[in-house]
Amino acid sequence: QVRLVESGGGLVQAGGSLRLSCAASGQSFSSYTMSWFRQAPGKEREFVAAKSGSGGSTNYADSVKGRFTISRDFAKNTVYLQMNSLKPEDTAVYYCAAKFLYFRVEADTNYDYWGQGTQVTVSS
Repeated sequence: QVRLVESGGGLVQAGGSLRLSCAASGQSFSSYTMSWFRQAPGKEREFVAAKSGSGGSTNYADSVKGRFTISRDFAKNTVYLQMNSLKPEDTAVYYCAAKFLYFRVEADTNYDYWGQGTQVTVSS
């Protein structure tokens, strides 16, 4: 069993930055692919970024490439999402998710564990 707790959301002006954190409890953190998804009001949940259990593989949605960076701290069992050059269209609830295999990471249907989400609001 893995419990995921996100933090770091908030209100920021366009062009600003935020860093989201996702603390994982339970064993074998390094065994899990860790990903970030987001869901804006009235829209479906969408993939943002993923990092493999070893940290060697990374994937980003085209909409965030060059602006967002996903990273892992294995000592702290935490995954981060550094978000720079934020835009109003980045406004959403951001969710952390975990699964074993680094396969089809963009699909939200095959993740085993989810956090409760953290709100990010970008004002224009």
